[in-house]
Amino acid sequence: MALSFPAGRAGTKDGTSGGAGDGSEGGTLRKNGTPRDSAPLRRKKNRARLRTVGFLSPWLIGFSVFFAYPLIATVYFSFMHYNQIKSPTFVGLKNWKYVFTQMPLFGPSLWNTLWLVVVMVALRVVFGLGIGLLVTKIKSGVGIFRTIFYLPYLAPPVAATVAFVFLLNPSTGPVNELLGHLGIDAPTWFNDPHWSKPSLVMLSLWGIGDLMVIFMAALLDVPKEQYEAAELDGANAISKFRYVTWPSITPIVMFAVVTGVVQTMQYYTQALVAGKLASGVNIGPGSVIQPGYPDHSTITVPQLVYSMGFQNFNTGAACVLSLVLFAIAMAVTLLLMRKSTGLLTED
Repeated sequence: MALSFPAGRAGTKDGTSGGAGDGSEGGTLRKNGTPRDSAPLRRKKNRARLRTVGFLSPWLIGFSVFFAYPLIATVYFSFMHYNQIKSPTFVGLKNWKYVFTQMPLFGPSLWNTLWLVVVMVALRVVFGLGIGLLVTKIKSGVGIFRTIFYLPYLAPPVAATVAFVFLLNPSTGPVNELLGHLGIDAPTWFNDPHWSKPSLVMLSLWGIGDLMVIFMAALLDVPKEQYEAAELDGANAISKFRYVTWPSITPIVMFAVVTGVVQTMQYYTQALVAGKLASGVNIGPGSVIQPGYPDHSTITVPQLVYSMGFQNFNTGAACVLSLVLFAIAMAVTLLLMRKSTGLLTED
């Protein structure tokens, strides 16, 4: 039987018709056979895109001004000789070569920073989780204990460091006096290169209130029905923590570890103030502070960035140090967020 086509509905080579009844509003098809968007539909989609961009504009502006532009400028100045007075001049990889091969304090500062990241972050997470578990188990006086553990976190970093250095003063500090009465040979804390970094870790554990609150909220959010089911199966306290508590708070642990790594990579104030107070140097207007006392054991990469950029006016080397710090922080964060590390598990 011969096929006939109505007027205006002529057949095409691929067997599809090109009229209004082909399923497309514009009457045309793309090469893959899908209908083209009509003009009204395109205008509607464009309005939706503009509306989305409008809602995202505060974030886009903040990202561009406070992250993208500073990062690009840092990369740019890392290849320049710039003393913040004369115009920058291109020097290629000289700043990078100087930092990695000729800067004497780069190695100690990087080692101290990584040491603090590994030890301080790990102990803060363990202590914060432990205190959170302790507070959630207390039956009476919970508000008092929460306040006691959280108050040190509210102290300003400089004031808290000054108080801690006074407590650990090897000559007049109450901690060493107490240890002396007990017959214990007390260390010199911030005046000893072997004890200076552990002393900074103790200072960070003293202000553990922020992690305590976060973990306490996560622990209270674990369904009680799961604990009751575990008890019916004969699970002890360790088994309940392993199979009930830990899977529920894993995302919070990941948050605490990642934010702790980022914060410790920027560790500056406490180490600088503790080193200067322990050395006996007065910190006043116009004084030039050389960080790292004792024996460069407390110098960190952020301190070296400030010293190179704002004391020695070597902006290029300071930018190289900043990029190294940024790269390490990104690498550690990506490593932690991989599912194969064990912190993140498949659903």
